Amino acid sequence: MYSFTNDYSEGAHPRILQAMMEANLTQNTGYSLDAHTSRAVQLIREEIRCPQADVHITVGGTQTNLLVISAALRPYQAVISAATGHINVHETGAIEATGHKVLAMEATDGKLTPALIQKALDIHTDEHMVQPKMVYISNTTEVGTQYTKAELEAVSRICRQKGLCLFMDGARLGSALTSPANDLTLADIASLTDAFYIGGTKNGALFGEAVVILREELKPDFRFMIKQRGAMMAKGWLLGIQFEELFQNNLFYDLASHANAMAQNLRDAITACGFPFASDSQTNQLFPIFPDELIRELGKDFTFEMNSRVDDTHSCIRLVTSWATTEEGVSQFVQALRRNAQLYKD
Repeated sequence: MYSFTNDYSEGAHPRILQAMMEANLTQNTGYSLDAHTSRAVQLIREEIRCPQADVHITVGGTQTNLLVISAALRPYQAVISAATGHINVHETGAIEATGHKVLAMEATDGKLTPALIQKALDIHTDEHMVQPKMVYISNTTEVGTQYTKAELEAVSRICRQKGLCLFMDGARLGSALTSPANDLTLADIASLTDAFYIGGTKNGALFGEAVVILREELKPDFRFMIKQRGAMMAKGWLLGIQFEELFQNNLFYDLASHANAMAQNLRDAITACGFPFASDSQTNQLFPIFPDELIRELGKDFTFEMNSRVDDTHSCIRLVTSWATTEEGVSQFVQALRRNAQLYKD
């Protein structure tokens, strides 16, 4: 069984493991105050062209979202998200557990727009309701789409006009930045958001996300929040080593580019067989719509997630490629698809 279930099925890129092995018996200062983390922070600041940014490396995406949102909001304030947003669907109510409501807006392509943000503001008018104070976006989104520079500029503009904090979930930011449809850089993102994070867990690291804080009000005492929320590792250098390696010699981008290339091979084959997609994704998550019989046949040799029911005889599945997805695995899926497509095609 070859897996297209997610982009964290494998451990870590060999270069990262090698760097960790080489440092294994070297003594380091704890709690991310070590030289490896300092070097990783420096590399990230250089990449985003923002030397004044605060950078903290945490363990995972849920902890990161929880940290940033709970640090930014007062108890009566809320965060605006697309209905498909990770904080609204896949984090077990972590944001609500801190006392902050997620205002979920329906967006067909997974992306928030100024109009949707304004709609959320118009609904919440006085002190009898929560006060929207943050906008949460994902890039790539949970349906594989991505923000263009113009779209991010428009979202950033309304956030600044309305006094809203803009936070980008970058769990799959590498895939967005290396997509053929991309026209954003990390420096662009740093100039247009108040905080974002660079995902390592889903792009070749064992674990880890690098949180970038741009807004001055969010910087003080953030380490207190990290510690209180259980996101501060005693052996923090293990995180630092990984991001130190990711941001040397283009590894971060190379790994994401490979994931996208493997997805493109799948996308081309699915399109050639005449099957549609639920979203226009040019990143490493694909959402093809197949007849149920074809899904059952493919499921004999490959694992993937069922995404949604389309009608009585069709469903949407999610195929995810990673930095470690092999050309052989993709070729086997393509062959199985072509072999069975005509048997089960409408």
